[in-house]
Amino acid sequence: MLRQIKPLLIALLLALTATPALAGEIRLAAGMGMKEVLNVLTTDFTKAHPGTTFIKTYAAAGALAMQIENGAPIDLYISADTKWVDYLQKKNLIDGKWVAPFAWNDIVVVGRPSLKIGSMQDLAKLQRIAIGNPTSAPAGESAMEAFRNAGIAKQLAGKLVMTRDILQCLMYAETGAVDASVVHLTEALTAKQSKILYTVPHDLYTRTPFTMAVTNRGACNSDAETFFRYLESAEAKKILEKYGYLKR
Repeated sequence: MLRQIKPLLIALLLALTATPALAGEIRLAAGMGMKEVLNVLTTDFTKAHPGTTFIKTYAAAGALAMQIENGAPIDLYISADTKWVDYLQKKNLIDGKWVAPFAWNDIVVVGRPSLKIGSMQDLAKLQRIAIGNPTSAPAGESAMEAFRNAGIAKQLAGKLVMTRDILQCLMYAETGAVDASVVHLTEALTAKQSKILYTVPHDLYTRTPFTMAVTNRGACNSDAETFFRYLESAEAKKILEKYGYLKR
């Protein structure tokens, strides 16, 4: 009797712990700053594919990569750079044939409208500057690289406020908790109280595209692959441009 029960218990445990994709279900993970445009894109996709449901997870790119590495059930991952997609590929967690640029972006300085920022050196005159945590937020990593290349990193020591993600970074500028924040252009365009003060020159940091990838789990989900192809379409690119994303 026990011999018969044991295989049944093992099968039950496997069924409880596995998280297979349901028909029409796509689990999507992306940076916090992409929430608004992805809501529009997924709604547009659903109109042409009724019955599709999205389960979305938003966080800093690095934090999401760690979740995927630790077994989080994600079908499609969009990072604000190539670094974290490359990381997952090296861990054999990404299907290499399903990796492509999502869009391009700039990093900009936002702050109260009365501020005048005409160069990177002007940032050294400020008291508090918010950036996303460079260990997990691509915009924060780009900001630190730009500070170093502009020769102002030492002058900014003690003035930088690290935030958990790009939306918190923008919020600090919006509420006046800091003098300025360094964020992506697409987040800056949503600001209500602060304004874009300066666009960080491209030659000061390694500019890479936002990158999307289907995970190994997603490669078994035809709906995830169909959505990936939709994100490459002219229709999707038109929506991205409307929200400030760049062709290059």
